[in-house]
Amino acid sequence: MTAAPGRVRLAELVATISLGTDLGLGQPMEHVIRQTIIALRLADLLDLPEPERVVVYYSGLLAWVGCHTDAYEQAKWFGDDIAMKREAMFSGDGAADLARLLVRRLGSGGSVPDRVRTTVTFPVVGLRWFSSILESHWKATDLLAEQLGLGDDVRRSLVESYERWDGRGAAGLRGEQIRLASRLVYLADVVAAFERLGGADAAVRMARERAGGQFDPDLVDLLCAHCRDVLAGLDQESHWAQILDREPGLARTLGEAELDDALAAIGDFADLKSPYFIGHARTVAQLAGDAAAGLGLVPDEATRVRRAALVHDLGRLGVSNGIWDKRSPLTLAEQERIRTHPYLTERMLAFSPRLAELGAIAVLHHERLDGTGYPRGLSGGAIPVTGRILAAADRYATATEERPHRPATDPDAAATGLRDDVRRGALDADAVEAVLSAAGHRVRRRRAWPAGLTTREVEVLRLLARGLSNRDIAGRLVLSPKTVGAHVEHIYAKTGANNRATAGLFAMRHGLMSDFEPAERS
Repeated sequence: MTAAPGRVRLAELVATISLGTDLGLGQPMEHVIRQTIIALRLADLLDLPEPERVVVYYSGLLAWVGCHTDAYEQAKWFGDDIAMKREAMFSGDGAADLARLLVRRLGSGGSVPDRVRTTVTFPVVGLRWFSSILESHWKATDLLAEQLGLGDDVRRSLVESYERWDGRGAAGLRGEQIRLASRLVYLADVVAAFERLGGADAAVRMARERAGGQFDPDLVDLLCAHCRDVLAGLDQESHWAQILDREPGLARTLGEAELDDALAAIGDFADLKSPYFIGHARTVAQLAGDAAAGLGLVPDEATRVRRAALVHDLGRLGVSNGIWDKRSPLTLAEQERIRTHPYLTERMLAFSPRLAELGAIAVLHHERLDGTGYPRGLSGGAIPVTGRILAAADRYATATEERPHRPATDPDAAATGLRDDVRRGALDADAVEAVLSAAGHRVRRRRAWPAGLTTREVEVLRLLARGLSNRDIAGRLVLSPKTVGAHVEHIYAKTGANNRATAGLFAMRHGLMSDFEPAERS
């Protein structure tokens, strides 16, 4: 199955997203692709019609993409959010198994006083969050599916992927109330993980133990009867070509505008990794794109820089929020872990020949001309102009955004910092001046906000999305916590959000997290 020359297939893009899901789940790359292949093989045995196999295909690749949207809260309560999800995969499927996992992980990684405080606080505050976690995940997943233009059948299947055969899932659907595609994907996910660690026998044994509870017993019987064929060849080097070849129907390609929208949606999802990153990708893309045009790069090259900026931080999904959101100094091991994230971005995008050119730019956003950057320590002429622009744009955007260990830097001070970087030989002078010029072309603040939000509610929403409590927001805006609470209720009512993660999604989708808007040009 081929696509139009130079065009990105939707399947390529969705499969790339699945690689980020792997990182966030603590699984090897292509875990989600392997689970989708298993689900499709079972669908073949059931002789499902093509429209239903389309649903299995896309819901399989996207089912767990929303699982990192509240990684900030997961790390707050349980330490390493990635380790937590990896352990949950093998902890058993009963309520008692889940309870033991939560108790064991609660306050993990913190000091003794912090663990005591977390243990005391969790039953009062944490359980309210935990009870809504699956709803947050499927809402975020559904929004991404909508943004990618997937149909209602796929979106329904994604929502129902969190349901169990015995009715103890997210919405309480049970048995054949759950769409068949969702039942296939749910079974295939856990089977793929157990097969990788223990082989086909371990996967079959687990499926039999959970039949009638977690999984559809008829699908378990089908798997057991054909396990050698269904699980054959899963240890091969890469399944990328196979999953693209398995796309049902005609290969759907994305137009230029559709690709821009899809990359922006993916960048937003990566930014949901932490409330401190909300809106970062769009800000960097705007600055980098304007700077590239200002430096006279040809339109195609400027477009590549902007698109690379939208996805430059996908690799952040592979680093725990216990590191990203840490307020105290990082250990050497934690610093080294952070230094891997541009490489992970490049590796994800390199799977697709059509996206690899974006990865080749994105990986450069922490490189420095004097060789002090990462992940490769490139210097001088080894860093192309596209990488120099992206590095300057990322540096400026990061400086003007709050981080756990420091407040946001004033834009003027940030500009001074970038020029200091030029003087010491770290950043390119032309790239820095182009980025600063792009940042200086601001238009007046918007007066008409989406969903009928007031300016004050937008201010509250920005802080809420970044993870601040009502009390902290009150301190920032010099309001009473009660007033902030009323604003938050209004925000939820107007936007349809129900927690920080979904409020953050709304804010990003409507461009509310950044002070930068496209520069006016004469």
